[in-house]
Amino acid sequence: MPPPVSRASVVRLLNLTSNQGCRGCGRTHSALEHAPHGHSHSPLGVRGMATPVDVKSPFGPPPGNTDYAFEMAASTLRFGAHATREVGQDLSNMINQLPAADRSQAKIGVFTDPNVAKLPVMEVVEESLMREGLNWVTWEKCAVEPTDKSWQEAVDFSRTSHITHFLAVGGGSSIDTAKAANLFVNYPEADLFDFINAPIGKGLPIAKKLSPLIAIPTTAGTGSETTGTAILDIPSRQFKTGIASRALKPTLGIVDLNNTATCPKEVAISAGLDVLFHSLESWTAVPYYDRSPRPSNPINRPAYQGSNPISDIFSRWALETTIKYLPRIARDPFGDEEARAQMLLAASTAGIGFGNAGVHMCHAFSYPISSLNKGRPKSTQYHHPSYSPNVPLIPHGVAVSLTAPAVFNFTAPSSPSRHREALSVFLGKERAHEADGLKDVDVGRKLSEEIQRFLDLVEVPRGLSKVGYGSGDIAKLVEGCLPQRRVLDLAPVLAKDNLAEEKEQLAAIVEKSLNW
Repeated sequence: MPPPVSRASVVRLLNLTSNQGCRGCGRTHSALEHAPHGHSHSPLGVRGMATPVDVKSPFGPPPGNTDYAFEMAASTLRFGAHATREVGQDLSNMINQLPAADRSQAKIGVFTDPNVAKLPVMEVVEESLMREGLNWVTWEKCAVEPTDKSWQEAVDFSRTSHITHFLAVGGGSSIDTAKAANLFVNYPEADLFDFINAPIGKGLPIAKKLSPLIAIPTTAGTGSETTGTAILDIPSRQFKTGIASRALKPTLGIVDLNNTATCPKEVAISAGLDVLFHSLESWTAVPYYDRSPRPSNPINRPAYQGSNPISDIFSRWALETTIKYLPRIARDPFGDEEARAQMLLAASTAGIGFGNAGVHMCHAFSYPISSLNKGRPKSTQYHHPSYSPNVPLIPHGVAVSLTAPAVFNFTAPSSPSRHREALSVFLGKERAHEADGLKDVDVGRKLSEEIQRFLDLVEVPRGLSKVGYGSGDIAKLVEGCLPQRRVLDLAPVLAKDNLAEEKEQLAAIVEKSLNW
């Protein structure tokens, strides 16, 4: 693992988001003092991030329907090579917190996929569980790109096996499957669609504390080890969606460098691209104080709240780290240990950032891009070289990337300074001066070009046409994107109150994404 981060580096990260100027009024002030609705800064110093009080009081929340507060939630994380061997002790410690009469009934469900089940990480996990004398069963049928069917199978297994503690070992798909199993074990009468995000499902709030869940990622990508998000594909609807709630986040994430040592190059690149756009989308998302509606109860405040000063720190660092190290993974996926270690840190760091700020259009488009591919005629399906040739698959990180150049060209007018800073990161220190002299109207175009240049370095297909989509698919991709309100509502510039205009904007982005 790399040496510990210096105090100077931490201070530098904390300073990254200071003095940025308000994206609403252009003035520099603390976000916690921000009165976002009208910017009427009271001489009494009434802060926009108010606690719920009588709205008739001069100290109450600001008027309007947008939010005035944000929350930060993340799992406990443990970083270190060989840390996986401690998982048995962790679970034993959790079980020992139960009443003495209940400890003998404790049963651990281990969730993984058929490929990871054969890797050394599972040997380490099983040895650790045996050493503690724990009772466990394994579900190794987690699907890559899970569906409502694969989730239901895992839920049924967990309910009938009477699982009390959950352990996920694998990529985001396995971790998300374990999150879903945990949720529905604790809500034994609930249907999947009770908690799936609205408008696709009911989007009910999770009011219970769930069972303990430990996540051990084997890829550096999703950040699922620290987020309250779980994603699934619904083939019958031809798009992806998910469940997002702070209650879903793992109790502990164990991030072990040894567990990515066998990750294939293409898988590592796709995972790293997810980190890249988790960072960039959360950095450029609508600010939390412009997101609506304001929750009537804190339990209804969404996990994806909009960009905020704390998420900014994590997202900015993860963006910088990914741009530096992902090309090194592409050149040497197994031998460059420093790059693998830094990408693991970036994945979890981005997870903290976007897990509290959210993502927007790249992810919204990625869901129909991935899902529609599976239902197309076999002659037009895309098969990624790193996965089974019998399974049509556009990996999530690749799907997210395909619209990115057009998306950030579109969003740049919302905050030229933010997009200019992102551009400077892509340019690097030697070329950062190129961003300084740009007019605001040119920032989006230049950022789009640099994103394309970066994606070429890591061998991403150059546009939607390279994965089988054409102009005849634009309407379907837009229709598949529209239900993703939890992320679309965080997209700047998008005409969310005018469906016809919003469709035109989304269609234009898809058209520009067909070919770079």
